[in-house]
Amino acid sequence: MRAAVIVFPGSNCDRDMAVALKAAGADVSMVWHKDASLPDNVDLVAVPGGFSFGDYLRCGAIAAQSPICKAVVAHADRGGYVLGVCNGFQVLTETGLLPGALMRNANLKFICKTVDLKVETSNSAFTEGYNAGDSVGFPVAHHDGNYTVDAEGLAALVAEDRIAFTYADNPNGSINNIAGVLSANRRVLGMMPHPERAVDAGHGGTDGQALFRGLVGQFAQA
Repeated sequence: MRAAVIVFPGSNCDRDMAVALKAAGADVSMVWHKDASLPDNVDLVAVPGGFSFGDYLRCGAIAAQSPICKAVVAHADRGGYVLGVCNGFQVLTETGLLPGALMRNANLKFICKTVDLKVETSNSAFTEGYNAGDSVGFPVAHHDGNYTVDAEGLAALVAEDRIAFTYADNPNGSINNIAGVLSANRRVLGMMPHPERAVDAGHGGTDGQALFRGLVGQFAQA
């Protein structure tokens, strides 16, 4: 699998994402936000966590206007895979690739800890390495992770089995405890918790390995 990790001014999880993807067997390229195109034959684009452009205006709002994001949207429109984590999730909602928005945490405080999640669906390339109902632990590190979506959007997410992960103990006030959602074609995943920070036992846990291995493994089978 060929993957591209987007780098913005203020990204701080880009190398973590690259390391996790490489450990799972992916061929990874780093792509600067001012580039107008992605590398040839890319299968997956990963938009990492951090504080792109200092989170000015709204988290992810400026990054979503970067030249590379037009290429990311075009990649997704062609059926390509996209993974957005934390700030990357915020960027994907700002581009319109995913519904909803990430608001200020309900307690108005930055949250940095490992949280328990429930895998809500295994019906995606991102989650097929798990069973629906599995409990996993991923770190979170965000100030604006309170996921919100209108009633119609929420109904669609539920009816179409597009909620990927939920919080066991909602740390930020997200509607329906939502921690991650899928696009209508199930090829775009946005999530606030960091699976790329849960791939090394030395860092406290390996529950994220199944996400990356399952994703890379699907392309190996293809």
